[in-house]
Amino acid sequence: MCELLAMSANVPTDIVFSFTGLMERGGKTGPHKDGWGITFYEGKGCRTFRDPLPSATSRVARLVKEYPIKSEAVICHIRQANVGPVSLENTHPFVRQLWGRNITFAHNGQLKDYKEALDTSWHESVGESDSEQIFCFILEQLMNKFGRKKPETPVLFEFLTALCKQINQYGVFNTIMSDGEFLFCYCDTNLHWITRRAPFGPAKLIDAEMAVDFNEETTPDDVVTVIATQPLTDDESWQKMAKGEAILFKHGEVIKHHHNE
Repeated sequence: MCELLAMSANVPTDIVFSFTGLMERGGKTGPHKDGWGITFYEGKGCRTFRDPLPSATSRVARLVKEYPIKSEAVICHIRQANVGPVSLENTHPFVRQLWGRNITFAHNGQLKDYKEALDTSWHESVGESDSEQIFCFILEQLMNKFGRKKPETPVLFEFLTALCKQINQYGVFNTIMSDGEFLFCYCDTNLHWITRRAPFGPAKLIDAEMAVDFNEETTPDDVVTVIATQPLTDDESWQKMAKGEAILFKHGEVIKHHHNE
């Protein structure tokens, strides 16, 4: 299956360290060789880089690693194709507009017998992946429920969580979404997260010969949360999300949390 990576921070922060580890899993230390992509938010704008080539050898990935873009919200994905061919249009993350914001979506998993149940009237997929169809379904349900006005955060969080549970009935569904301000995560099988704050310490990647002392790269007020399918470091304590658990992050902090009952 695919792997996800995301970041939520209270100050513009680069994700080069985590990104370097994840990219190795795209065809070198892992089987996810069917494309990769990343979205960086800058205010209401965003930059997205996508490439259907393996991330471990992608020249575009090398560019991103050598160009440390600072952002408060990032979503990244490496693909192991199961629905839809290896192509640029099937490469995550997917970005569409809603309520005057750029919404970014990435998914890990595979659904079955979902097309009729998750059909849409207005939003159409560009590619053939189940993931993009899911994204179109979510956007359409949000528009049908709330129209052109974005609801209050608690209402939106509960509705998104309920939608995810509905989609989860059709197969494996781990997902991350963001509008650049909030970062929403829903776990079915595998999602882990870690919040780094003062006092900061060192960390070493599992998949690459790279270590960093965050104390030298941060200020005492920095708060940075990283979410990944599997932990990227072996010397830190990552929290594993439970099946059916949903979390909403803002500026690196948990602001809404749903525990599956």
